Order: sequence, then C-alpha cells, then structure tokens
Amino acid sequence: MISRLLSLCLLALLARLALTPALGEVVTHAAPDGSAGRQLVIYSTLDNRLATPLIAAFQANHPDVSVRYEDLLAADIAARVIAETDAGGSTADFLFSSGMDLQLKLANDGYAQAAPVPAAKGWPAWAKWQDTAFALTVEPAVLVYHKPSFPDGPPQSRLELMTWLQNAPGTAAGKIGTYDIEQSSVGYLFLARDTEHFADIWSLLRVMARAGLQTFPTSQGIIDRVADGRLLLGYNILGSYAADQARMEPDLGLVLLRDYTVVLSRVALVPRAAASPDLGAEFLEFLMGAEGQTLLSEKLRLPAVSLEVTGAGSGAAMQAALGDQLRPVPVSPGVLVYLDQAKRKRLLRLWNEALAER
Repeated sequence: MISRLLSLCLLALLARLALTPALGEVVTHAAPDGSAGRQLVIYSTLDNRLATPLIAAFQANHPDVSVRYEDLLAADIAARVIAETDAGGSTADFLFSSGMDLQLKLANDGYAQAAPVPAAKGWPAWAKWQDTAFALTVEPAVLVYHKPSFPDGPPQSRLELMTWLQNAPGTAAGKIGTYDIEQSSVGYLFLARDTEHFADIWSLLRVMARAGLQTFPTSQGIIDRVADGRLLLGYNILGSYAADQARMEPDLGLVLLRDYTVVLSRVALVPRAAASPDLGAEFLEFLMGAEGQTLLSEKLRLPAVSLEVTGAGSGAAMQAALGDQLRPVPVSPGVLVYLDQAKRKRLLRLWNEALAER
C-alpha cells in the first residue's frame, strides 16, 4: 500500500514538472522614478545584453514603468504563453521572437490580440498580419568566409559555390559548416526556403557532404570557426550575428549570394492574456517608431523594417542595393507550413540522405 502511494505521488510530481513552464534568464529593470505601480513583462529570444538599450530608451519616455525581461528560446515562449493562457491566468505583455512560425501560430490560434499602432499603417504588407503580428527586423541568410583563404573573393552564388567545392576537394575538406537543422529552428527555416527557391539545393548539400560538411546548432559555433580559419565557409548563416562579429574580426567576411537571399524577421505581438496589454502595445509602438527602429538597426545591428530608417545597415538600404534578390518570409499563416509534421519529416529525411554522403 505504501509503495503504491509513493508511486502515485511520484507520478503526480512528474506530471507537475512536465506542466511547469520553462524559465529563462530574468532581468528586472526598475522604474527610473522609483515607482512600483506599472510593470511591463517581456518574453523574448533577444539576448538580455542586446535588449538593455531598447528598454532604457523606452523607460526614458516611461519613467514610471519597470520592466521584467525574460530571455527564452522560441519554443519555450510559445509553450509558456499557451500554458499560462489556457490555465486562465495572465502571461507576458509583449513577445519578441526569432521563431517566426511559432509566433504566427500563436497569432493564428487566437493567443494574440490586435494592437493597432500608428506606424502599422505604413508598414510593408509582407511584414504584418491582421494588426496582431509584426516583423520588426530584416535578417538575411549569408555566406560567411575566411578572408585570407579567398584573395580573389568567395563564391557569389550557389552554383559558384557548388563549382568551387567540386574543383577544390582537398582545400575544402572538412572546412564547410552550416546549421544542424534538427537542432536549429533558424537553420530549418532557411533550408526550407532554399527548397522553394533553388531546385538544386539537394545536389549542393550532397557536394557539401562529400567535402566533409560540419553542422552546428548555433550561429556562433560556425562564425567563430570561420573567423579563425578552422572553417573556410559557413552557409546560410544569420546575417545579423555575422555582421556584428565581422566588425571585430578582420578575417571574417560575409556575402549575400546574388542568386537570391532569404530574409527572416523577428516577430512581435501582444498576447491575448497579457496582464498589461496597454504597456505591451506601447512597447510595440516604440519599437515600430523611428527611435526604436533606429536603435535596432544601428545599435543592435538588426536591420530595421521601417523604410524611414535609411542607414547603411537598414532594411531600406538592403532593399535599395539588392531589390528582387531579397526573398523575405512573409508574416502570414503561410509560415505554418514549416510546422507541418509531414513536411518536416520529409525535409529531415532528404537532409539526412544528403549528409549520408559525408
């Protein structure tokens, strides 16, 4: 009897743990005027260090607002919001995530609320959905390369990359890197878009595999190795991270492949069950305004969506230079196809078949 009771207690404990929302790194920014009345709660995939200047600028105009900032993985943000909303309680006031598909699923499934802000009227059509989900950044997939290894410049297209790999098997051996799409949601989305824009993507991956392709779960693992020459090339790397590090690493270069450049965005929304939806909408308005978009583009090196921001690292400058070469992923329920389990299973099967040639 005692053994049975212990077993039941253990099962109950495990069930509770399974339902406990994931907790990320939490930082609280006190209200500048010392008040404790209003608090903005944010769940975000953006590193705390990078978020700090955004929060400081917002608080400069809202000195009575404290901010609780939780740095979470994209999947954990979605799980937290769903669990907290379905339990009948409140959740974060603002979500900002690089997981486009997961953010759009929240919006499409009714976990977001409309947050009409003045800037939305002039927002590009591809970058918003029903006044509930908004792209705030324009982040391209780039080819990163070790500059000393390419005195005449790196490949400029996927076909050139394939030719280089075929003609330099000894040079390239074990020195090409990309995301492990089974571990990286960004890598998965970039490759999924490749399959729509490049008919020979699996041929390219097989050539990479035969050259000893290495895969990594994060951008940093690839960028660090290209910067010091352990890798010569990194394919489909998130350009915002690469550009930030290239400023400090003289041997690290990056190129937007001229056949096409896939662009992902960080998507923001105000949850339906937000405790303070007014504060969530005010923070969204700030990030979509000139000051917030300029900070994202110039301070954080995350190219801004707003066409009013025209600096060298802005989305407007990228559009002016590259035009139709850019292939942004639209902010719409269409991205939910990437969450379809049958599609994912097929993509992973083809990925593993290509990598089997290593």
